[in-house]
Amino acid sequence: MVMSWVQTLLFLSVLFPALVESKIRHYNFTVVLKNTTRLCATKPIVTVNGKFPGPTLYAREGDNVLVRVTNHVQYNVTIHWHGVRQLRTGWSDGPAYITQCPIQPGQNYLYNFTVTGQRGTLLWHAHISWLRSTMHGAIVILPKKGVPYPFPKPDKEKIIILGEWWKADTEAVVSQAMQTGLPPNISDAHTINGHSGPVPNCSIAGAYTLHVEHGKTYLLRVINAAVNDELFFKIAGHNLTVVEVDAAYTKPYKTDILFLGPGQTTTALLKAVEGIGKYLIAISPFMDTIVAVDNLTGMGYLRYNNTLAFTRTTLTSIPPVNATALTSVFSESLRSLNSKEYPANVPLTVDHSLFFTIGVGINPCATCVNGSRSVAAINNVSFVMPTTALLQAHYYGISGIFTDDFPAKPLMPFNYTGNPPSNLQTMNGTKAYRLAYNSTVQLVIQGNSIIAPESHPTHLHGFNFFAVGRGVGNFDPENDPQKFNLVDPVERNTISVPTAGWTAIRFRADNPGIWFFHCHLEVHTTWGLKMAFLVENGDGPNESLVPPPSDLPQC
Repeated sequence: MVMSWVQTLLFLSVLFPALVESKIRHYNFTVVLKNTTRLCATKPIVTVNGKFPGPTLYAREGDNVLVRVTNHVQYNVTIHWHGVRQLRTGWSDGPAYITQCPIQPGQNYLYNFTVTGQRGTLLWHAHISWLRSTMHGAIVILPKKGVPYPFPKPDKEKIIILGEWWKADTEAVVSQAMQTGLPPNISDAHTINGHSGPVPNCSIAGAYTLHVEHGKTYLLRVINAAVNDELFFKIAGHNLTVVEVDAAYTKPYKTDILFLGPGQTTTALLKAVEGIGKYLIAISPFMDTIVAVDNLTGMGYLRYNNTLAFTRTTLTSIPPVNATALTSVFSESLRSLNSKEYPANVPLTVDHSLFFTIGVGINPCATCVNGSRSVAAINNVSFVMPTTALLQAHYYGISGIFTDDFPAKPLMPFNYTGNPPSNLQTMNGTKAYRLAYNSTVQLVIQGNSIIAPESHPTHLHGFNFFAVGRGVGNFDPENDPQKFNLVDPVERNTISVPTAGWTAIRFRADNPGIWFFHCHLEVHTTWGLKMAFLVENGDGPNESLVPPPSDLPQC
């Protein structure tokens, strides 16, 4: 009997419900300047659709997302969908000159990707120069229809985006720094959903208020969209239960403080069960070294319904700026859920064992203020941005754009966290490290003490990884691996490498293309603390990079 098309559709919907439930989500992101007042001063900022923070992108696991980005500002722009796996769709990943040429003024580009095997909170942001300081927003990936959260269902969900604000034009800030060779000026305030709360010399600065109803449970989707600052997040008098980070479920972890590096997300349950009133929400920076940091606390308020006007705010203590122990406890307490439905598929064998040292350096610069400029490097290679996108060069076989000889380990080993070497210069190059499709990688990221050791939040595009170990001092290749967690390590896309310490991650290279790896402190990315992985195609079209779209921007 020949089945009708209706019967066929019904039959397929039973066998493959995801085929029917998945949707195509259309978004239009128009990049425009918007005059915005903060800290009692007004300036034009680069926004999407005139909003700061920008619009939230909602999708369900399995959905196809189409975002038309149209550029109406004077700058070149791109958008990175931070943490989205982009399986075989590297053309839509977004980092300028890595996977695409930027969208030039007056031009547009359609980002096209499918959300595969992910659910939770991520973020999108500009990925060229420092435009992401104001050009960012949330990504919320809901489970497939009918699939519950693996934690108690909240009554409501709230998005909380943390950021930094400069009174000056951030493009002028980074341009001046590159011309002088000096570190860029630090920000003037920290923001919660775009608002700083009261600050010195501007007591009328607006503040974000989280309105809650007593007895209800709220799912807070907290995103660190700051440019250069790792941040603590606290709500006076309330505990939080972390249930997901970087769109990967975790075992429930109860805490009164969150710690997020730029690019990281943390989703936590909040029970509104304290006394009716107004409670301080505080975000403050972490910096446990001599590097300058914006030390202002960003303030908002949690306010229960029926709270009387002029009710005194319940305050909370702010962590010391150098509260290293707090960051360690938080980081080491996160564990993958590792359930039957959401297993932690940690690679147990390793094809590529890599050791990357990361830090800063000083290179000569004849036109700079002191005859030198600040730089940053991985394995002493300071990345030079190409003028043709690496992915295009790879796909079309264009030679002379990059080489695939990025060193798997430092060429000149030294005592990484001890006395630094006398030569602070780095090598320059546009280098990638080549990986066969489906090979497994262990990467130990070692912070060094050259000039100033520092905590580095590092981000890998195109993959999630498992953080199997961390420690202070130099990594011990004999003893430290014996302490690795290969059972339920936290799964992330961005991880902080502790100051003068190390972090070990593992991942499977199951996504063909060119994938950026870099420090997510924008100052260090600008200085060259970045490289790329080249993942070869596997067998057949399902293991190969798709062809580039016809509207891919040209350089």
